[in-house]
Amino acid sequence: MSFDATTLKKRRNVMLTINGLAVLIAAVSAVGYFAYAQPLALAGFVAALIAGFGAQIWFIAGLRGPGKGA
Repeated sequence: MSFDATTLKKRRNVMLTINGLAVLIAAVSAVGYFAYAQPLALAGFVAALIAGFGAQIWFIAGLRGPGKGA
């Protein structure tokens, strides 16, 4: 099984960027929900978690390679 290192690095960098933004958004949303009692911040928190996990799943699915449903 051979991987294209350039493609994997790009996918990894995109995943890390999305996860970094998701962590920041989740932290801000958690502060907004718990400290300032803003109920809409909970939706932002959940959306950030889903986006972060989605980025990780997208990266792992890319490891399967072409022609395998990726």
